[in-house]
Amino acid sequence: MPRHGLSPAHGHRGSGWEQGLGRPPGAPSLRRLWIGLGLMLVLVLPGSLVRAHPLPAQNFPAGFSDPVPRLLEAFGWWNLTCPVCKALFTAIDFGLKKEPNVERLGSMATWVCKLLKIAPPNVCQSAIRLFEKDMVDVWTRSVLSPSEACGLLLGSTCGHWDIFSSWNISLPAVPKPPPKPPSPPAPGAPVSRILFLTDLHWDHDYLEGTDPNCVDPLCCRRGSGQPPTSKPGAGYWGEYSKCDLPLRTLESMLSGLGPAGPFDMVYWTGDIPAHDVWQQSRQDQLRALNTITDLVKKFLGPVPVYPAVGNHESTPVNSFPPPFIQGNQSSNWLYEAMAKTWEPWLPAEALQTLRIGGFYALSPRPGLRLISLNMNFCSRENFWLLINSTDPAGQLQWLVGELQAAEDRGDKVHIIGHIPPGHCLKSWSWNYYRIVSRYENILAGQFFGHTHVDEFEVFYDEETLSRPLSVAFLAPSATTYIGLNPGYRVYQIDGNYPGSSHVVLDHETYILNLTQANAPGATPTWKLLYRARETYGLPNALPAAWHNLVYRMRDDTQLFQTFWFLYHKGHPPSEPCGTPCRLATLCAQLSARADSPALCRHLVRKESLPEVQRWAPRPLFC
Repeated sequence: MPRHGLSPAHGHRGSGWEQGLGRPPGAPSLRRLWIGLGLMLVLVLPGSLVRAHPLPAQNFPAGFSDPVPRLLEAFGWWNLTCPVCKALFTAIDFGLKKEPNVERLGSMATWVCKLLKIAPPNVCQSAIRLFEKDMVDVWTRSVLSPSEACGLLLGSTCGHWDIFSSWNISLPAVPKPPPKPPSPPAPGAPVSRILFLTDLHWDHDYLEGTDPNCVDPLCCRRGSGQPPTSKPGAGYWGEYSKCDLPLRTLESMLSGLGPAGPFDMVYWTGDIPAHDVWQQSRQDQLRALNTITDLVKKFLGPVPVYPAVGNHESTPVNSFPPPFIQGNQSSNWLYEAMAKTWEPWLPAEALQTLRIGGFYALSPRPGLRLISLNMNFCSRENFWLLINSTDPAGQLQWLVGELQAAEDRGDKVHIIGHIPPGHCLKSWSWNYYRIVSRYENILAGQFFGHTHVDEFEVFYDEETLSRPLSVAFLAPSATTYIGLNPGYRVYQIDGNYPGSSHVVLDHETYILNLTQANAPGATPTWKLLYRARETYGLPNALPAAWHNLVYRMRDDTQLFQTFWFLYHKGHPPSEPCGTPCRLATLCAQLSARADSPALCRHLVRKESLPEVQRWAPRPLFC
């Protein structure tokens, strides 16, 4: 799919400030902040406004790879050495802790952003104004040392970036029961249908006819301008570009669910607001939350809905402070609003933990426990985790307690969340992988969104990484962002009866073909795109079947092309997916544990792995 990256750097080398990058207002007194501002831009803008990829460039931490080379090129004029870098950051730390001048720092960061063309000027100014106060607060609270900061900018010879160092949760002393794969349900056993909605991304400023290829990170909206005379404008129902959806398209989707139903319950994994993250207010986010929740209630009626928190629900985007952050900077404003609007769907015990940390557990039916995780506490882009990334909010330890209690009761468990575990910070992801392995017998389903495309992640036993024991399904988005058809997912699961396994039996994906919907005189028609077992020839929908599918696609390019078409909801990119792209895509389906090349060792020859890693075709929409 089309890649909308950052523009090339436009800094110039020289012998000094004036000869090199020009002299901004107040340059002499702010000279020591230069590197710090660069790092601020690394931490804020790229992860929020553009697409990041799960396989980062070598030598840079994931989530920080895109702008660092450009910033280093800009810094190169100063011949920055390791001792000078550490002295600068020592001065920055001292200055910010003594008198953190947020306005001055923000002005300088805006100047750097515009100079390096990291984003359009209006986006630079609005985004940094939105982020600056929280970023300065995080910087002054964090344990980021001069050695760590310089290790990030200049490499491991100057220091070690270990702000996200390893940690471990505690598992109960109760021995793990022997693995027991679920038995197929008896013929005629009840089957439940779960509607799965994710990444709706309503753009209240969507405007038909505007430029779908504007300079801003989000287009097809008021302020995008008109397209060139030779180019069409944004379609009425949506557009194949970096655009989100008008409310009418989401209303069309929800009002047209009839052929896909009826549904026993709904899993809804977040990302309600649009991608105009540089100009959002809390009022904007709450309007989106309430408007879309009311729309879901209107069309789903009495069907129970179980939501999860996406990374776009907050503002600044990705900003989810752990519960120990109090006052106006906490997430209380968001969690309280969610508890109020979701109260008809959630019991008191769930609302209690939702208000604290945005996660909860409940029992939607006898024998099944549903756990909704706040995956922002694992996010590479949640800058609050710079303060402390060790099991934020105690969520994973709470998860272990819930799973152990479910095992003791003999319940099965579904987990829902927004960001998939393979896209998380490494220690969080590895701990989650360990938890899944321990409780494989009761974990009947994992359901995530966030990537906007149609994929999955397979989990393996920790000892050999060869026995598939669980699978996380990553459903495609409702939004078109970027270049996709709108869509939604329906899961068929083993139904509501004593002894049910509650495992996924099959899934179906429905889309709105925008080419047809936007044609003159047409009406939107949501259609079944495919059924998984039928299309891929799967014997069942258990982990081993998905593992085998990956290896079948490695050897069968035609089967992979079918997957590639469906991966993009029926609107694949025009450029072909060659061998490195294909292997990288398939490797991603095996990688439910972040930054773990061993998961692909049987799929990709060792000598080919660097080339495959450089491809990283799978997008993150942060």
